This record gives sequence, C-alpha cells and structure tokens, in this order.
Amino acid sequence: MEDILTDNLADALGGPLSEALANPVGGSNAIAFLVIASFGAGMALIYVPLRLFLTITARSRRLKLLQRIRRLREELTQPLET
Repeated sequence: MEDILTDNLADALGGPLSEALANPVGGSNAIAFLVIASFGAGMALIYVPLRLFLTITARSRRLKLLQRIRRLREELTQPLET
C-alpha cells in the first residue's frame, strides 16, 4: 500500500516537472521562471538583512550625534567657572 502511495506521489510531483524539462519550448519558460525566482529570493535574503543593518546603524549614529549636540548645548548655557 505504501509503495503505491509513494509511486503515485512521485508520478504526481515528477510528471509536470519532467514534462516541462523534456519539452524544449515549454521547459525553457519554466526554467527561466525558476532562475528568475531563485535570483529574486536570493536578492531578498541578502537585501533585507543588509537594509535592516544599515538602517539600525544609521539611527544609532544619528542618536549619538543628537545626544552629543544636546550635551554641548547644555555645557554652553552653563556659566564659565573662573
């Protein structure tokens, strides 16, 4: 019983893919789609973490700069000690 199910599953999954790869006209469209989709997924996996990292570091630099400006303004408002 299990052999029949695995054979049917293998035929169901392998049938359309093997037909697409065997047919040079239709298969090229499927292969082109798979290549473009894999490039898109790869770019998303690289771009999203990189963009998050750059955004977080830019915000932290901006926050440190604002804190330094506030500290310098506070020091300027205080009278000089003689």
